[in-house]
Amino acid sequence: MEKYSFLREFADSWMLLALFAFFIGVIAWVFRPGSSTTYADTADIPFRHAEKPANPEETRT
Repeated sequence: MEKYSFLREFADSWMLLALFAFFIGVIAWVFRPGSSTTYADTADIPFRHAEKPANPEETRT
């Protein structure tokens, strides 16, 4: 039962702090300056070939 108590105490304190810091880091990464162009380009991927379908030979890797 000692191992469980130790892990429970660790999860309640330090792991909570680490995951909160990770969450804040992700939020800061998403809303960093200059990222809006990257996300706008990514959002337009499904509509890139709306008028003219892509050439099948170009899509194969």
